[in-house]
Amino acid sequence: MGNLAAFLLALAIVGIVFEMLRRKKLREKYAALWLVVGIGTLVLAAFPRLLTIVAELVGVQLPSNLLFIISILLLLGVCLHLSWEISVVEDETRTLAEEVAIMRALLERLQSTETAEDDTPTPSSPK
Repeated sequence: MGNLAAFLLALAIVGIVFEMLRRKKLREKYAALWLVVGIGTLVLAAFPRLLTIVAELVGVQLPSNLLFIISILLLLGVCLHLSWEISVVEDETRTLAEEVAIMRALLERLQSTETAEDDTPTPSSPK
């Protein structure tokens, strides 16, 4: 019964990821990670003995410990990737803010020269 619940949960994850991809709510590079997790869970739910075999090959005493190790490594990888993405976005935001500040200064300078030209009297206009 537990394997059926895990299989259905994994199937739901894969289905939700594909639906989010279809609706453009999730980018492909992030969807790949979730698809790997979902398909891995599907495989482990379909073949529960596989985790025990891999745990014995790796030298881990309990298969659940192997599952926790894999999960922690996966989460660390996600955190590292998202930290990298945040760094890139911060650099882009800083660059855009600097460009907007330069454009705003240029626009104010142009507006001030236009108003200065409008305020100067022309020689043909009476005072």
